[in-house]
Amino acid sequence: MISVGLLLVASGIIFVSLASFPTVSGRVRILFNSRPRYRFVIAGLILFAHFAVGINFFVVAPLFPLIIDDFGVSRASVSLLIALALLVHSFFGLPGGILAARFGLKRMYFLSWFMIGLSVLSVVAPNFETLLLLRVAYGIGFGAIVPTTGPLLMQWFRPKEITIMNGLDIAALSLGVALSVSLAAPIANVVGWQASLSVFGGIAMLGAVAWGILGKVEASTPVTGGGISLQDIFSVLRNRTILLLVGADALVFMQYTALTSWLPTFYNEVRGMSLTQAGFITGLLPFVGVFAVLVGGFLPLKFAAKKPFFIFPGLLLGLGGWGSFLIDSTFGIYVSIILLGVGSWSYAPTLLSLPMEIPGMTPEKVAVVWGTFVTVSGIGMFLSPIVVGAMRDQTGGFTTGFIIFAVGAWALLIVGLILPKISTNSDPAGR
Repeated sequence: MISVGLLLVASGIIFVSLASFPTVSGRVRILFNSRPRYRFVIAGLILFAHFAVGINFFVVAPLFPLIIDDFGVSRASVSLLIALALLVHSFFGLPGGILAARFGLKRMYFLSWFMIGLSVLSVVAPNFETLLLLRVAYGIGFGAIVPTTGPLLMQWFRPKEITIMNGLDIAALSLGVALSVSLAAPIANVVGWQASLSVFGGIAMLGAVAWGILGKVEASTPVTGGGISLQDIFSVLRNRTILLLVGADALVFMQYTALTSWLPTFYNEVRGMSLTQAGFITGLLPFVGVFAVLVGGFLPLKFAAKKPFFIFPGLLLGLGGWGSFLIDSTFGIYVSIILLGVGSWSYAPTLLSLPMEIPGMTPEKVAVVWGTFVTVSGIGMFLSPIVVGAMRDQTGGFTTGFIIFAVGAWALLIVGLILPKISTNSDPAGR
């Protein structure tokens, strides 16, 4: 098994080299000799990349009790499998956006995807520390691939198509989360929890290989590899609209991460559900999000106003967040989970597209904005499951920790109400 793992790592290094030379994949691309047609290939690869991120995001959460038993770690420690990955992901968000502009989108996209796929080695992890290291690698890949996606979309798609693609990307990520959270425990019952993690990591590794062969960057587009100045970075980070969006998004995902990480265990220990049932219910969060984010991606094309796409999701996720852990009845839990899932995902396409419409935005600046989303929300998402797990160890209950982040999530509704109106660009890519 170790030799298989080393072979995968070696093959990844080979594909890093392949990804750097366009002639390697030229034979495949000859089938798509026009840009309008080839962008569908790029769209499919981007969607699969987000799916790969999703299936490895919270996949460990339903397996927490099994990991605790096998490795003898505390709840606070096991939460690091999600929290530390998110912390590392946050550190690579803003730098990832800058590096993408300097060192090339294709190379950065492949390396990021490859790091995500290293989770395939989970089956040979001999201890908790090794498993944690693989999750750190996932966090690096996750943190770098998101800001790299922004300028890639601006290269290949028109403004309205970008909004749709943002919705589809998040839907793919959400679907991946839903499938992994729902299927991780059943698969673990058959092949063991470590092999279960490797299944999802292997899917991601296959995607990285596909990008190494088929991935393509438009050489004539604004991202030239010249980088971005510090003055431009600071001007972007001082924008009031961006600051409001960054803060609200971070608080929303602090609640989402806290609940997605610990609701399976909460439902198992407090509500008396099996791990499979608890994982299924929690898996409804991203599953509902698949449909919510698609609606959130298409509706803004019909309406000029942006505020409603923050206000109404903020209301839904605020109510659903509280109900998910305060309501005892199974029916009430299902309703709360649906509200929480719709609210937590439906605003995301507007969140990601709005910065592209701000006057003066370039692909390089958008990479910085998206990287800032990743960094700030990632730090918050790192803290929230640790806080809940530590408070459970100290107080014997989850409720206090859940309440802390349920209060903060109302920020999305507030930001929607006070968000300043902006005059938008007709074409953020300058085409």
